[in-house]
Amino acid sequence: MDVKRRSVLAAGAAGAAGLAATLGGVTDARAATAQAGRAAGQQAPASDSLRDLAAAIGLRVGSAIIPQDLNTPAWAAVAASQFSVVTPGNEMKWQVVEPTQGNFDWSGADNLMAFAKANNQLVRGHTLCWHNQLPDWLTTGVSNGTISSSQLRGLLQQHIYTEVGRYRGRIWQWDVCNEFITDANPQINPNNFWIANAGPGIIADAFRWARQADPHALLFYNDYNIGGEDGTNAKADAAYALAQQLLDQHVPIDGIGIQGHLDTQYGWSPQRLQEDIERYASLGLKVAITEADVRTFVNNATDQVPTDSLSQFAQPFEFSEMLKAGLAVPEFISFTVWGFTDADSWVPGFFTGEGYATIYDVNLNPKPAYYALQSDLAIAAHGAPRRVRTYSPRA
Repeated sequence: MDVKRRSVLAAGAAGAAGLAATLGGVTDARAATAQAGRAAGQQAPASDSLRDLAAAIGLRVGSAIIPQDLNTPAWAAVAASQFSVVTPGNEMKWQVVEPTQGNFDWSGADNLMAFAKANNQLVRGHTLCWHNQLPDWLTTGVSNGTISSSQLRGLLQQHIYTEVGRYRGRIWQWDVCNEFITDANPQINPNNFWIANAGPGIIADAFRWARQADPHALLFYNDYNIGGEDGTNAKADAAYALAQQLLDQHVPIDGIGIQGHLDTQYGWSPQRLQEDIERYASLGLKVAITEADVRTFVNNATDQVPTDSLSQFAQPFEFSEMLKAGLAVPEFISFTVWGFTDADSWVPGFFTGEGYATIYDVNLNPKPAYYALQSDLAIAAHGAPRRVRTYSPRA
C-alpha cells in the first residue's frame, strides 16, 4: 500500500481519551441512550446486538463468512445473532464455483445462502470479475493462446449470467468488479488480467451483464485504499473518476465498496473517509464498507496478542472512526467486517508478524473493537440520519 507512515503512538494518543469513555463507560452510554430513546417515544432495539442496534437507523452490519465454520455451534450463533448481512469469503469466486470448465460446485455458496435465509440475513455476493482466484483452466487457456480475447469475454459473460442468474432475486449487493485500480499513480491497471486480455470495456460490460442477469441487485465496484487511507487521496480520486465515467456511459453501477483494510502503523484520515463517502454519494451511488479489519503487530499468529498496549487502543479506535464516518452519510448502507474472529482472520497468513485484526479474539470473546462499534451504533440511533431505502431481496 502506498500510504504515509505514522506511529502507533499518534493513533493511540488521538483516540485514548475517547476510548476511555467509550470502552470504560459502555454501560453508562447505553443507559443514557435508552433513556433518551424513551423520552423521544422511540422503540428500543430488540437487543444490544450489532444487527439490532444498526437496524434502528436502517444500517446493515455484516461479516464475511466461512461456511465450514457454521458447523461450530458457538461460531454460528455469533454469526447469526450479530450480523444482518453476510458475505462469502471465497465460496462465490469463480475458482471455487467452476473448478473445471463446465463442472460447477455450488455447495459452499448454497450453504451460505441457506444460513442467511434461516437467520433473516441479506447477502453480499463477492466477487464476479477479479484478477485473482480464477480457475486454472481459464488462466492457462489465456496464457497458452487457446482462449482468445473474444472467447474470454464470452466466458465472463456466461459466468456472470450463470452465477448471478442462479441467485437472482436473492442477493442484495454484488461486487461486480474488484480491484482494477493501481496503487502507484492510480489509474485503471493496464496489466490487470481482464484489461490486458479482454480490453478496457470489460468493466462496463461486466456491470451490464450483471444487470441483465438480475435487474434488482445493487451492483458495486469494490477496492481498497479508496477511503482516506492514501495520504494523497489519489486512488479515491481514480475510483470517483471511474464511477463518473461509468455513469456517463449509462452503465448500471449502483454503489462503491470501500474495503477498509487498515493497519495501526500507517496513516489514514477519518475525515477524508467521510468526505470520500460523501463524494461517491454525490454521484447518486450507495456506499458500503465491505471488508473492514484493523491489523497490528502481535506476539505470534496463534494467540495474536498485540506487542504493545497502545495498539489495544488504536485498533478499536480505528474501527470506530470507520463506522462513524459512514454513519454521517445517509447513502452509507452497510458496514461489513472481513471475518469477525481472529481465529479465522486472513491477516496472519498474509502479513508477517501482524494480526488482532477483527472484533472477536481467537477464543470467540468480544474485543474492545466490538464494544466500540456497539456503543457507536447505540448512540447513532438518536442522532445519525437514517439510511436511504434500498431494494430488499425476497427470502
